[in-house]
Amino acid sequence: MAVCILYRHAEKRRPRYYRVELAMNLFDEVSVLREWGISGGKGRAIVNIYANLRDASTAADRHRKRAQSRGYARITA
Repeated sequence: MAVCILYRHAEKRRPRYYRVELAMNLFDEVSVLREWGISGGKGRAIVNIYANLRDASTAADRHRKRAQSRGYARITA
């Protein structure tokens, strides 16, 4: 499951993105991958590991809500 949200502050600036994804890894743990940056530029990424889906889902929702409170809006593909 992946959620991509986009932020566009002013027409002069390039749009920014923030992406949150949940994925199972090989050790029966759940990874939360977060990526962010400027569209068309070099982005950054962090992976956090959780023992179960509930904890990972709670963390992913917390990151998504924080990004949305900063002005990012969810996009649909």
